[in-house]
Amino acid sequence: MDLKELKYDSRGLIPAVIQQHDTGEVLMVAYMNEASLRKTMETGLTWFWSRSREKYWQKGETSGHVQRVRDIFYDCDMDTLLVKVDQTGVACHTGERTCFYRRLETGEAGEQCDDVRGDWDAGPERLDTEGR
Repeated sequence: MDLKELKYDSRGLIPAVIQQHDTGEVLMVAYMNEASLRKTMETGLTWFWSRSREKYWQKGETSGHVQRVRDIFYDCDMDTLLVKVDQTGVACHTGERTCFYRRLETGEAGEQCDDVRGDWDAGPERLDTEGR
């Protein structure tokens, strides 16, 4: 597959979900462009584009917590990547194993969402008029 066929955003970026290959644990989400994706494929280590620093970075380059790539998938819309890795050490810069270590509490708002969730025929008009 030609990497140019992927659907990058207006800045030339595509989100990459990084997942532990053997457990399915989602470790982090970062952004790649065509060059960092190509470098990831060539080296077998994850490379990303930093939107804030505007430069390339390799996961674990300074910490040693590298991600060895096992597989790369793209979704049906061709606008998101799933990168399955073998994570050395922790994935998050906070020292947590995964960047997804904080949980949102749902309460009443979550219950409202649950009421609407299986009703796909409702359409956006119903959701707007009911304030959900």
